[in-house]
Amino acid sequence: MGYADMNQVGTGLRQRIYSRAFIVGSTKNRDNRFVYLVLDNASGDTAIRQGILDGLSSLGGEYSRYGKMNVAVTGTHSHAGPGAWLNYLLPQITSLGFDKQSYQAIVDGALLSIKRAHQSLAPGRLTFGSTEVEDANINRSPSAYLANPEEERKRYTSDVDKTMTLLKFDRLADQKTIGILTFYPVHGTSLFGNNTLVAGDNKGVAAYLFERSVKDDVEYADDFVAGFSQSNVGDTSPNTLGAWCEDGSGLRCTFKESTCGGKTTGCHGRGPYFREMDQGMKSCFENGRRQFSAAKDLVAKMKSTSVKIHGADSVAAFHTFMDFSNFTFRSPLDAGRGDLETCYASLGFSFAAGTTDGPGVFDFTQNATGGSTKNPFWYFARDLLHAPSEKQKKCQEPKTILLDVGESQLPYAWSPNIVDVQLLRVGQMIIIVSPGEASTMAGRRWKDAIAKSATDILGISDPIAVLGGPANTYTHYITTEEEYSVQRYEGGSTLYGPHTLAAHMNLTLTYLPYLRDTPSRKKLPPLPMGPDPPVNTDISYSFITPVAYDTAPIRKSFGGVISSPEKSKTYKPGDTVKTKFIGANPRNNLKLEGTFTAVEYFAPGSNSWEVARDDFDWTLVYHWKRVNPVIGTSEVTVEWLIDDDFYSVGNPRKLKSGTYRMRYFGDSKKLNGDISQFEGTGDTFQVQV
Repeated sequence: MGYADMNQVGTGLRQRIYSRAFIVGSTKNRDNRFVYLVLDNASGDTAIRQGILDGLSSLGGEYSRYGKMNVAVTGTHSHAGPGAWLNYLLPQITSLGFDKQSYQAIVDGALLSIKRAHQSLAPGRLTFGSTEVEDANINRSPSAYLANPEEERKRYTSDVDKTMTLLKFDRLADQKTIGILTFYPVHGTSLFGNNTLVAGDNKGVAAYLFERSVKDDVEYADDFVAGFSQSNVGDTSPNTLGAWCEDGSGLRCTFKESTCGGKTTGCHGRGPYFREMDQGMKSCFENGRRQFSAAKDLVAKMKSTSVKIHGADSVAAFHTFMDFSNFTFRSPLDAGRGDLETCYASLGFSFAAGTTDGPGVFDFTQNATGGSTKNPFWYFARDLLHAPSEKQKKCQEPKTILLDVGESQLPYAWSPNIVDVQLLRVGQMIIIVSPGEASTMAGRRWKDAIAKSATDILGISDPIAVLGGPANTYTHYITTEEEYSVQRYEGGSTLYGPHTLAAHMNLTLTYLPYLRDTPSRKKLPPLPMGPDPPVNTDISYSFITPVAYDTAPIRKSFGGVISSPEKSKTYKPGDTVKTKFIGANPRNNLKLEGTFTAVEYFAPGSNSWEVARDDFDWTLVYHWKRVNPVIGTSEVTVEWLIDDDFYSVGNPRKLKSGTYRMRYFGDSKKLNGDISQFEGTGDTFQVQV
């Protein structure tokens, strides 16, 4: 979905995005299981989750054990994935509506990953470890963090969580590791808003590097999966050099508002390789490498220092819905406060200011009283959409409402009011499945409360609480009440008012007993299911132009070579090689489980061509360009940055010197709608390593 910028239109593929499924089940009770999905996209989603549940239901049989209660759909929060698959109108607007193909690709990929995880189920051992990753995230809203009580802040050494927690899955039969699942908070915004290539951002890189690194390792199963899940990501940034004014002044952005000359547009976070001018590509890889290296080192240490997940037959999960438009509850943090309430969803003026990872436009700034709040035009525009009631304004204070999305239902719901509530448990570990982006301190409070109550209510003496998300739907942000009062971007994007976090904590604590052992759960009353949210897939608008047809230039064929690498040159690591082909629209066939591109190496011993790189690899890029939209001609450029030491980190399969060529696999569409496959093969070139 990119950065909600209509000018950020996809032009190709840097990295395939994946669904990775983890199933945990009791060996004593086959019905006690849960599925934790890590999708390389922005978030979980109501319609996506429903599509997955419908798919599992249609599979029947063994898959009937997976359903509404025990399936968690999380996103890594990459801002470099395709858009147009989200359920609600607001995020659909900047992607020109809803695209069934994009939606179905995510659902089908998730279902396939669940099927593969299910088919590999076997008795295993779960172990837990943690490590500090100091150099992969910073707080992008430190002024809001400072609004939290000083005594609370003194409990922590950083204004972001630096701890990476890791769950390791080992198969008992052969002692092989079949998966790892990590939790670490850092925004998927290493790739900037001018990037137009699909990728999994830094967590996609981390997973790619880990999975690549164990290809020939006998300690790992052939179908090993590395999941790098998001955590309390709300106020984190991967742009670890901080926010600077990109006007040549050499100044940092202002501390409170993140502006330069009073505007947000020139203020941008910098990653470790910001000088490369490559849309954040190298910084993204470096951030992913830092997460990968930390996880790899941790796994090695866990051979002697891991914590066993004991009582692993205590597997439980629950899921319900709550209408947050008018939820009244008692504070879980201060019983003496009386009743609290949440509000219809709304977004404040500071939401439009964007962040230092992706600045906004016009006169919006990250505070509650910026210039935009004094501009009558924005109130006029707001009221044309939906004028908030006095009750809504009061409920959301001190937020100044810009978009009253929760009460906007025409032509269909703009944003969710009905919110997912879900917890998962295995042994002493409890996973909070958060529908929104919890800020650092919000996540800490939530995890602390769950861990404490797990001891009191579940009898767990050494609880481990982790948080994963954004999951199941997308409810924007979850800040503390103190951070909300500052109304930076995260507070302005906390949909349900200042008590949003307290509401989430209240509900998960209230339903915590449903994670008890099976006999104890059976004594509880049925879990209230709550109201079902709308699923808008069948009524969503789409203004995305379909593929009408493709044509090749006169007397040319699809897959024909337009330009090739230099014959006289010997390429070396760090060089970029390109082959350009006569192409067709990639939407004719997404090639799920396949590849658009390949680099092949000629193996002299077997006198045959071997695939050396394909869409799986970060350094091989597929560029698509529509040359003439009227007659339907396209060009595809296959670009390979030959892996040097930086990009070869952890790769057990070293590049060989010799003869290489590039391949392109496409599909063209005729005017009558028929689609035909074709291939292109580039000229050979020489590589010396």
